[in-house]
Amino acid sequence: MRDFSQDHRWLSINTATVRRQAGAEVPLDRIIDQCAERGIRAISPWRDQVAAAGLDKVAAQLRAHGIGLSGYCRGGFYPAPDAAGLKAALEDNRRAIDEAKMLDAPCLVLVVGGLPGALAGNPAYKDIGRARTEVFDGIAASLEYARKVDMPLAIEPLHPMQAADRACINTLEQALDICDALDPQKSGMLGVALDVYHVWWDPKLEQQIARAGKERLLAYHVCDWLTPTRDLLNDRGMMGDGAIELRKIRGWVEAAGYAGYSEVEIFSAQDWWLRGGEETLAACIERHRSVV
Repeated sequence: MRDFSQDHRWLSINTATVRRQAGAEVPLDRIIDQCAERGIRAISPWRDQVAAAGLDKVAAQLRAHGIGLSGYCRGGFYPAPDAAGLKAALEDNRRAIDEAKMLDAPCLVLVVGGLPGALAGNPAYKDIGRARTEVFDGIAASLEYARKVDMPLAIEPLHPMQAADRACINTLEQALDICDALDPQKSGMLGVALDVYHVWWDPKLEQQIARAGKERLLAYHVCDWLTPTRDLLNDRGMMGDGAIELRKIRGWVEAAGYAGYSEVEIFSAQDWWLRGGEETLAACIERHRSVV
């Protein structure tokens, strides 16, 4: 396993981690500057942040600082109540693929979606089997375009608590089953984004990470699971502050062939988003060296 204790060259910051600082929204250009000032070599930005800053401007700023991407957030949300909605989802994912290509991302992360309308509290239907079928068909269609422009897609399985509203693919095994069905040759164009917050509890995790192998492990996200958890979406912990065996999981991931960034992705409305960006980034660097 790689030794992270001496530097943070394999640290990436998902910009959600510092998009709010001292309780206020921070523009993406400032986040990029903050990372550059601290020698952080990679980020993973969100599409709304990129849109607000301007795609061309973000690409130029990243090049100027020599900062790469560990992923691009996000595509997905395929299920819809009707044909028009399904078509709109495919068109939006095509735009996301193009943006990821423009930013030279190694992959587009897919949060696949759940029951359409559930995020707003009014699901259009309750058939999760239908949602999973629409996800499968949507990924198949997106993959066809992604192959043309050479942009890998990374399915991110989400914790079962978010099956209804954000992602009906909830285990690494489910995600890999889709990969094997749509990309049996393991071309490198379809894989997974493994977020420890969502998968740490899975009794099959070690086995499925080995199954994924180097060809399928396209992104690796870290944070921690706090106990007690005050909010199931926005109360992630800084690495080392919770229940996840981070070193053990990274050992499994690297034994399977992954040699990329450990991307810190923390949603923390009651803690880290209330602190300054300097403090949060300093903690990310220190914990990357000491516990990741």
